[in-house]
Amino acid sequence: MTALPSFNRRPPPATPPVYLSHYQATPLLRARHKGEATARTSIDLNLTLVAVTLTDEGFMLADGRMVPWDVVREAEGNETGCFLLKDGRLEKVQAYSELSGRVYTLYPTPGAPTMLVSGVPMHRIKGTNPFQDTLTKIRALSPITGLVLDTATGLGYTACQASRSADRVITIELDPAAHQVARLNPWSRELFDSPKIEMLLGDSSELAPTFAAETFNCILHDPPQFSLAGELYSGAFYRELRRTLRTGGKLFHYVGDPASKSGAGITRGVVRRLEEAGFTHVKAQAEAFGVTAGKS
Repeated sequence: MTALPSFNRRPPPATPPVYLSHYQATPLLRARHKGEATARTSIDLNLTLVAVTLTDEGFMLADGRMVPWDVVREAEGNETGCFLLKDGRLEKVQAYSELSGRVYTLYPTPGAPTMLVSGVPMHRIKGTNPFQDTLTKIRALSPITGLVLDTATGLGYTACQASRSADRVITIELDPAAHQVARLNPWSRELFDSPKIEMLLGDSSELAPTFAAETFNCILHDPPQFSLAGELYSGAFYRELRRTLRTGGKLFHYVGDPASKSGAGITRGVVRRLEEAGFTHVKAQAEAFGVTAGKS
């Protein structure tokens, strides 16, 4: 287990970095083609909007920085990447994991980005977006109070939202490469900035036994899909989660689309193993693509 030290709490940048994806690039190029002199866009992947001036060379930010049109066209031509402008060039926000051999990539959406792990999205993006997906999970677990365990950090969206009402959130991430991508994601800033969030590096299945019994008021269990992390769906792991959950506490377990053939089978297995592990009031939450359970 590795606790990330306090120096990882970062000060805000003096000059905001510029991020681009095709969701920003295409409207800017259309505005230029129409001969418009100004536009509103986002340089932090749809988190906020800024006014920019359109010139022959590129679009100009309020602080005078110029983003050339060839850079904008490059971003428009790649629909699967989020890019950071660095020294006049675009760098794709992604990381290769020496631990797992997987590639972690920040993937653009019309709202908050998601993260691909070897091509598999870590949030629902069909008919929703990663931020709304996160809020749906949070609502399924609410009310969220006291000490919370988040078993799979990812981009940190659930940890950040849980921290709004919790006293403290402990969030665990297996792979340093995921932290590397999250650190570059504008939507994940609170993960590194909030004093209410404690970040741990390690395997949740190995760390769960190290927590004392009756520790957590709520547990957010949003693991990667079964094929990537089957141990996080095991009865042994569920027994550890129940042990660390306080009496009267609540668990939310994301499992995937219960209406799909594979999702329905996984949901049935999860419900059965949770009940065998001693959880009570185990109930499928179709809207959140998960299951809630309690400890009596």
